Amino acid sequence: MLDSLRSFSKTFIAKVFFAVLIVSFAAFGISNVITNLGSTTVARVGDEDISTRDFQRAYQQQLQMVAQQIGQVPTPDQANQLGVPGMTLSRLSSDAAVNQLANQFGLGVSEDKLAELVRNDPSFGGTLGGFNRQMFVQVLAQNGFTESEYLAMQSKVARRQQLATGLFGDTEVPDAALSIINHYMGDKRTVDYFVLNSTSLPPVAEPTEDDLTAYLKDHQSEFRTKETRTVDLLVLSPETLAATKTPTDEEIAAEYERTKDSLTKAEQRTIVQAVLPDDAAVKAFTDGKAAGKSFEDILKETQITPTVIGTLSKPQVTDPALAEAAFGLAKAGDFVLIPGIQGQQRAISVSDIVAGGTLSLAEAKDQVAKNLALSQAKAEYGDVLDQVEELRATLQPLTQIAERFKLPLVHLDLTPGAPQLSTVSGLLEGDAAKIGQTIFAAEANKLTPSISLAANRNAWFDLSKIEPARDQTLAEVHDAVAEAWTNEKTEQALADESVKILAQLDAGTSIADIAASLNQFPEVSAPLDRQGDGTPVFNAQVANAIFDGGPDHHGTVKNADGDYVVFKVSEVTPASGDLDPRIKTAVEDAARNALYGEFVSGVRDQAGVHINQAALNQLLSTSVTQ
Repeated sequence: MLDSLRSFSKTFIAKVFFAVLIVSFAAFGISNVITNLGSTTVARVGDEDISTRDFQRAYQQQLQMVAQQIGQVPTPDQANQLGVPGMTLSRLSSDAAVNQLANQFGLGVSEDKLAELVRNDPSFGGTLGGFNRQMFVQVLAQNGFTESEYLAMQSKVARRQQLATGLFGDTEVPDAALSIINHYMGDKRTVDYFVLNSTSLPPVAEPTEDDLTAYLKDHQSEFRTKETRTVDLLVLSPETLAATKTPTDEEIAAEYERTKDSLTKAEQRTIVQAVLPDDAAVKAFTDGKAAGKSFEDILKETQITPTVIGTLSKPQVTDPALAEAAFGLAKAGDFVLIPGIQGQQRAISVSDIVAGGTLSLAEAKDQVAKNLALSQAKAEYGDVLDQVEELRATLQPLTQIAERFKLPLVHLDLTPGAPQLSTVSGLLEGDAAKIGQTIFAAEANKLTPSISLAANRNAWFDLSKIEPARDQTLAEVHDAVAEAWTNEKTEQALADESVKILAQLDAGTSIADIAASLNQFPEVSAPLDRQGDGTPVFNAQVANAIFDGGPDHHGTVKNADGDYVVFKVSEVTPASGDLDPRIKTAVEDAARNALYGEFVSGVRDQAGVHINQAALNQLLSTSVTQ
């Protein structure tokens, strides 16, 4: 069958047939809407229906694909803006159209082939590899498929693949096209060049006050203050409340006795490693250990310098073999040989062992005090929150409230975006944005409600002053305006000089003579491809300009540093060898996919696509409420 399809695809009749299909291609839409389809049918392509179940399943899959690209699952509105419903219908209708064509050609798939496809699907592999029936059932259930639905779907997929392979599987890209791509990707160019920057030209004259006044007038939007809001901010959380607590020694001792079973420390060992460079070193350590020699004595004999890994607990050692070896030694000074990298052995020893076990009161005192203060703060949090709210209701300023409860009060001058909030302790990720938005929506000298940041975290602020954004005067920004004016004039002088140099190159003046007139000498670059050499001088933009002409091309182009590279191609090195097989395969695949895509569009449009708008709207509205 596939051979027949290939033969048919090369005939004149087939070319006319495919041309008719492709000419009929038009952008897919939902303008062809009918309402006489059943409520369980979203669309009809030719004589094949797309069910609501098929659409829901494909729509969810499309949403997940979009989510992987944008980093989050889109909302229903975002999905509509991104065209997810249209993409889903386009894919389903294309598959349905090709399914019908495959049926017309009499394509099919045997049960043995279908079973092989299922067995080879990695989604159904067990922990030991190979097909796992339980995993198969589980994956189907997770994706909303019955076994019969999945097998029917795979059968259609197999027929579509046969059709695609039969018609386009032997499509080849012309040698001329491959040669062009090979030269595009592999050719290199060497250039004579010099760099034109501010040091190449005389400095611009100092600006006059009139110059600066005119510049500021034309660029006033660049010289404005930001709106500034002055606030006192109070954050109440168990952590900020705990900072006001000082448990007594008696309380700490009692808490220690109650919790000491959980106050433990892990054993730590100072690990020393010696990499053994050869068999002689391995023999010296092996024989030395058998003779009862110490680790240090053998190191001296072999003149090997060890590495002290550090004093670590076992979970802190990231090398499992090293951890087992070091913590398997009976005492400090013992050593053992274990495999290293690249076939080398290594000798592992421990020079000191810090025993683990229960922390003493002295060791645990600070942590116990901190835990006790936090526990007390959590118990008191609700009561303190109520008292603060009552005081706010009586218009008490935060300065007095903070003093009463000994809580930290932060005085801030905030600008839009509130970056200054990053210095406030007690705030978690997302808190600063919420507080900043609330502050910039408030009015000055009016009571503001608390900002609920979490179940046990609140904030209050007093907004005492608002300074609106305004234009800055020349006196305020004189130096900055002078610098900006000078930079602009310098940039313009460089641009003018580059135009002048390009005219000289066009007139046939050598790049060496042009460079000499600017007290420079041209340099010779290394051979460059279209990506440049990764440096700011020859970045991709400069490389593209170098390749934007024939073998004697010349020009000027601004690089990543803002300097102008003046260049003239001195040598072209053609690509050596044939096109990389991986690139050739990618080009051929892209050509086949493009042909198949146009073919499918033509088949789909010829079959006719009819949309049940009522059913589609119902499905999309249901997804909004889920």
